[in-house]
Amino acid sequence: MNPLHDTLQNTLQVIDNLVWGPPLLLLLVGTGLYLTLRLGFIQIRYLPLALSYVFSNKNRTKGSGDISSFAALCTALSATIGTGNIVGVATAIKLGGPGALLWMWIAALFGMATKYAECLLAVKYREQDANGQMLGGPMYYLEKGVGSKWLAKMFAFFALGVACFGIGTFPQVNAIVDAAYLSFEVPKEYTIVLLTILVATVTLGGIKSIASVASKVVPVMAGFYILACLLVLTSQADALPAAIALVISSAFTGQAATGGFVGAGIMLAIQSGIARGVFSNESGLGSAPMAAAAAKTDSCVHQGLTSMTGTFFDTIIICTMTGLTLVVTGAWQSDYAGAAMTTYAFAAGLDSGYWGPLMVSVGLMFFAFTTILGWNYYGERCITYLFGVKAILPYKVIFLVLIAGGAFIKLDMIWLIADIVNGLMAVPNLIGLVLLRKVVISETKAYFDLLKSASQGTTQTA
Repeated sequence: MNPLHDTLQNTLQVIDNLVWGPPLLLLLVGTGLYLTLRLGFIQIRYLPLALSYVFSNKNRTKGSGDISSFAALCTALSATIGTGNIVGVATAIKLGGPGALLWMWIAALFGMATKYAECLLAVKYREQDANGQMLGGPMYYLEKGVGSKWLAKMFAFFALGVACFGIGTFPQVNAIVDAAYLSFEVPKEYTIVLLTILVATVTLGGIKSIASVASKVVPVMAGFYILACLLVLTSQADALPAAIALVISSAFTGQAATGGFVGAGIMLAIQSGIARGVFSNESGLGSAPMAAAAAKTDSCVHQGLTSMTGTFFDTIIICTMTGLTLVVTGAWQSDYAGAAMTTYAFAAGLDSGYWGPLMVSVGLMFFAFTTILGWNYYGERCITYLFGVKAILPYKVIFLVLIAGGAFIKLDMIWLIADIVNGLMAVPNLIGLVLLRKVVISETKAYFDLLKSASQGTTQTA
């Protein structure tokens, strides 16, 4: 045992509990709930319309911007679909029991409204940098909309921390290195060298290069992982109804893997589900707006609708697939944790000692790699806001150094650091959303009034 390590970990745990205590959870869910009610359950009523924007070629490159609306969504998804979908879900269920999955769903439902609002504001208040690229995100709507430079700088500082020390580096690198070693016996040093070269090759090309890779890789990797989960769930179809019932019932009893009905408590299930859900889909954090701001669009509402589907894909679909796979196979009650738990679930569900774990490892490596790419861009936008375009190259060099060193940090500390900086990043963004709620509501009303009148005009003409 290392006393210094234990002391540091205990200190970080205390800070994490304070950051992710009831006030932040209430602010996150409360903001989403408020926006849901004021926008008339937009995430449910207009989800089909939003999905049509995603899957239709129409309007993908309409308006000013750096990349297509679809590419902006894929860039945001590249950052959100990561270890949180595999490791994060397993961690949440290990701590809070199967009920944590229900709280992830609830957080995601309200989070869709939050994601819609923050991406709408990102497009509305965006501007161009000295290199001619679009700049947008919470920094800009906090400064230009709210009129608070200190809140804007606070967000940029914390978001930069997430990019360098949270979601963007350490958890992803650690996941890739472990998966490569466990599945293919590739030495840690070889994986680090190759990963650093690949990240440098893509990210030095800027947003267009990152978006190009994301637009190709994200749909394929998500489809691959969903198919793998469906194979497990199909093979365990008889256990699926009981698994769903357990998820719902244990959300209100606090049944945990480690302590039965006595251990976790409902609060731990809620905290685990919401915290891991936010870690995965990033609704309310303010990250996705930075990608949305680069979209070629002439409507902030259009991009808001497109962007909110990211939370739907990430949590309602992919995290659900992982969670149900863990429950139907009984993996959540095993002695495993994190990626090892999900690997065990696939091995048990597919009755395979090789192909199941291989699917998890390949999915995890692709998910983690694209998350690194997306967060590299987010960090770049924050460093540009704080110090100007001259700071981009030094930032990218530092980012690559952190990638190279990420595999040598203990996993328990990684998740604590990631959780802390995530929570701190969310606070100024959520304050901005609350203060700019009337802008979101008025822009939404104007857009749908226009759609309605256009539809009526078409009907009358016909």
